[in-house]
Amino acid sequence: MKRRVLILVSASLLLALLLGQLNHQLATWQVHVWCGGLFVAFAGLRMAYGPGAMAAFLAGLLLDANAPVPFGTQAFLFLAAHAVVFTIRARAPRGEVAVGVVVSLLANLGLFLALGFLRIDAGSESARAWMRSFADLLFSQVLLALIAPWFFAFQQRFLERNTGTTRSFSRS
Repeated sequence: MKRRVLILVSASLLLALLLGQLNHQLATWQVHVWCGGLFVAFAGLRMAYGPGAMAAFLAGLLLDANAPVPFGTQAFLFLAAHAVVFTIRARAPRGEVAVGVVVSLLANLGLFLALGFLRIDAGSESARAWMRSFADLLFSQVLLALIAPWFFAFQQRFLERNTGTTRSFSRS
């Protein structure tokens, strides 16, 4: 169980580093991408609840270290998103990549809006901030739809290679 959590957190660290580099390159155009839905979708769809929740929480703490929100905010939101995804996974063919992409997009939308409500105050410039956030959300959703199949395959292969098994990682 602990090994699977560390493997998923390592994959999350790699994704965070890649997204950080992409955001650095996109900074000249004042665009920021955020793919938080990818950090919770695989664990929520294909892992047992305990290890998946722990991996999502640790990935949230990893992202909290470099975020303009109080420490633990993203970790709590990732944990809540994981619980929602885990609850609805029985109603969908969770092994399908297309389902994973859709779940990632919906989770990303929910997490992005929740963080937006936490970061944007109701001041005089809130309309401008929301418009910029929606532009960032659009870019984030397009990028997420493009890289989600690769990231799911990477996580699956990383788990298989490091646990020595090809069986399902979920109990139910």
